[in-house]
Amino acid sequence: MVSSMASRQGRQLQRYSKSGRRLVVGCIPYKFDLGDHNDDDEPSVQVLIITSSKGNNNEFMFPKGGWETDETIKQAVSREAMEEAGVQGTIQGRIGTWVYKSRTHEAHYQAIMFPMKVTEELAHQWPEMHQRQRAWVSIAEAKERCRHWWMKEALDRMVKMI
Repeated sequence: MVSSMASRQGRQLQRYSKSGRRLVVGCIPYKFDLGDHNDDDEPSVQVLIITSSKGNNNEFMFPKGGWETDETIKQAVSREAMEEAGVQGTIQGRIGTWVYKSRTHEAHYQAIMFPMKVTEELAHQWPEMHQRQRAWVSIAEAKERCRHWWMKEALDRMVKMI
């Protein structure tokens, strides 16, 4: 469990790739909807999307953020999921790595994404609950609403993994 209920701030501890790109880690939180089944009579998968912290409630994505020097990659993924979405879970095998350009800075980031099978969802309090909205949606709806091409690609890859 993450001990602090405040989001980390600042860039002093950020990790960077050998080529100078800021390293970003994230996850696609998912759960099985046991009340809903797909065509093969298996439980449907739902994923958790969140809004941007920049205030645009129409821009959805998956939890992600900087990987810092004082934590392992899985600790960073868990921290970001708790800070941004108020969830914890089991982090599974790496989905992949993407390079993308920041929409707000003249920089390219290197993102590493993981699937996270959610085991706990905080209902009333998590660090960024007043800055973001969250929603459990189907895979198809997540693809429609997610703003980042590379996150959509990560979602496609994750579906094949779970």
